[in-house]
Parts: sequence; structure tokens; C-alpha cells
Amino acid sequence: QMHLQESGGGLVQAGGSLRLSCTHSRRTFGYYAMGWFRQAPGTEREFVASFYWSGGSTAYADAVKGRFTISRNNATDTVYLHMTNLKVEDTAIYYCAVDVGPPGTVAADLWDYWGQGTQVTVST
Repeated sequence: QMHLQESGGGLVQAGGSLRLSCTHSRRTFGYYAMGWFRQAPGTEREFVASFYWSGGSTAYADAVKGRFTISRNNATDTVYLHMTNLKVEDTAIYYCAVDVGPPGTVAADLWDYWGQGTQVTVST
């Protein structure tokens, strides 16, 4: 079993930036991907970004491309989501997740491990 823990959420004005962090209870090397999802009130959980161990490629939802960056600190095995130029519509609970095997998917219900989430609120 793996335990994931997010941090770094908070309240920020539109146009501002935040960095979310995800730590985990065991090494993630060898898993297929790590990613970030978000869920706003009354909506389904949606894909935000992912990092694939094989080749180190990344993927982003269209809504965040050019504004969000997923990265990993190899020394601490921490995954980050750098969010810039935040918009009110980015307000949501953000979740860190692990996908243990291919083929890879953006469907939240097919990812294997989840953190508890961290709230991001963007004000006008």
C-alpha cells in the first residue's frame, strides 16, 4: 500500500502562483506514472498533469497547458505541480495520484493510489 500526501494549497489571487508538493510512503520508481488531478464542487475529478517514468515525458490537460508544470525532485522523490497565472476556474481540491502500470490513462478511476487532496482557491 502506498500513502500519498499533498501540501502547498491555499488562497491566491487570480494571476498568482502556487506550488503543490506530493510526498509518498514508498519509492515510486518503477511505477508507470505520477499525476495530479483536481475536483471542483459538483464536478467529476479531472486530469491535470502527469509524469511518466519511462522516458520522463509529461502530459497536461488543455486547460492548464503553458501555465502548470509537473516536476520531480529525484533526491527527495517529491513530485511538484507548479501553477502560474492562476484563474478563478482553477479553484478545486487537487489530488496527487500514482498509476502503477501501462497503458496509461487520464481517467481518474483507473489510477491506483490517491492522496487526501489539498484545497486551492483562486480569488478575483
